[in-house]
Amino acid sequence: MEWFKKVLDEDWDITPAGGLTGEAYFAKKESKQLFIKRNSSPFLAVLSAEGIVPKLVWTKRMHNGDVVTAQKWLAGRELRPVEMQHQRVTDLLHKIHHSTELLHMLLRLGKKPITADECIHSIEARLNSNNIRHASLEIKDGLTYLNKYLPIARQQRQTVCHGDMNHHNLLLTDDNQLFLIDWDNAMIADPIVDYGKVLNSYIPKENWKNWLTNYGVQLDNQFLIRMYWHLIADALTFLSFHYERNEHDKYEERLVSLRELNFQMRLL
Repeated sequence: MEWFKKVLDEDWDITPAGGLTGEAYFAKKESKQLFIKRNSSPFLAVLSAEGIVPKLVWTKRMHNGDVVTAQKWLAGRELRPVEMQHQRVTDLLHKIHHSTELLHMLLRLGKKPITADECIHSIEARLNSNNIRHASLEIKDGLTYLNKYLPIARQQRQTVCHGDMNHHNLLLTDDNQLFLIDWDNAMIADPIVDYGKVLNSYIPKENWKNWLTNYGVQLDNQFLIRMYWHLIADALTFLSFHYERNEHDKYEERLVSLRELNFQMRLL
């Protein structure tokens, strides 16, 4: 935490905020509370201006080129799984996916749209590198579906996507504001990457049509193929992720999930 001394005086009480990078902290001084992070993307400023994340208070560039950002710390809690069904979650996703400001900023930062073809190529290369492409029937079937339905997966406009839609990343403040946080996986892709995970993880199937109508999308067979295509792609990506880290239990959990997704694809 030595870098804090360059941006905050010693009167601040600093505590780690968790996360994989170890670069995020809570800072408190009297009545002031901030969320401090090193090397946040400049994308954060646009997210703040759009009201999607808590307000950005200041940004400071250090002599070594690192950028430190401070956001207003807001008392609140993460959404409960059942609350992912609420209309305000749908509305927030719709706002993100239809924001030209967010899209233009990511493009300016050098982000390129992730195509379905590039997605398959990356997955196959990683599975081959880990020598697990033929490790199980689930993986073989998943790759078969990705290649079979690639033409359908190509047929969608690409927007800004959060990339890690789960209830842990939605902050409901004590004054009833809703924010989507943790944008480290932001991408330009088919928006079904986001709402497909919401549907599959949190929304009962009998409510999918109504949820999508509220979002502004029609539920049909091609939609379901695209949705399961991206869910299978995500499962295969995480299989390699867990394999590379020797996380055998999580690897097996992903295989079970992939088996169910393959089964759903067979029903279409």
